Amino acid sequence: MTTPTQARVLRGSDIAAMWIFVGAGIAVVGVTLFFAIGRIVDALSGKALPVEALFSDTTVAAPIGPDGAMRDILLERAWITPSSLSVAGTGALVIQQLVLAASVTAVVVCLLLVTLSVMRGRVFNGRNTVLVVAAGASGLAGLFGVPFFGNMVANDAFRDISQGTFDNPVMSVDLPPVILAAFIVAMASTVFTVGDRLQRDTEGLV
Repeated sequence: MTTPTQARVLRGSDIAAMWIFVGAGIAVVGVTLFFAIGRIVDALSGKALPVEALFSDTTVAAPIGPDGAMRDILLERAWITPSSLSVAGTGALVIQQLVLAASVTAVVVCLLLVTLSVMRGRVFNGRNTVLVVAAGASGLAGLFGVPFFGNMVANDAFRDISQGTFDNPVMSVDLPPVILAAFIVAMASTVFTVGDRLQRDTEGLV
């Protein structure tokens, strides 16, 4: 039974918003799994797939001058389409998509479980704290893992397109989003940990 010290009374609008959040989370997982499975199937079938690639100190010509005149620009990111990937490249692509799907699914499931717990009147408890930490860890794993394996796929695509004559070993993880996500995870974990302790102390006084 929920006591007044365990949770604030939720309004109908709060419950409705939470159900919308639940529906949106399920949709996000569904879309992510759909595209991840589709990309894995295409890769395993040998279909030519566009691959996102990072470039370093690469200049190309683009029709951005007057009347479409060609001008040199510095290329940093583009999609390239190799005729095929090696076994290692295909494996890296499959792992990348599995990491993406697992990360998104874990984050959404953990947060949905927290939401359902809040709807039942429990916000701060040990279970929710673990779920928040697990969601954060899963998100950070995805932020690191997806680009890491993506870079491996891109380098294999470069090998195929250039027949091994173009060396572009760029391994990059966008640090600002990772740092921001880590800060948010740490803050949320601290809030839930302190909230859980205060909740238990308060219940001990009742």
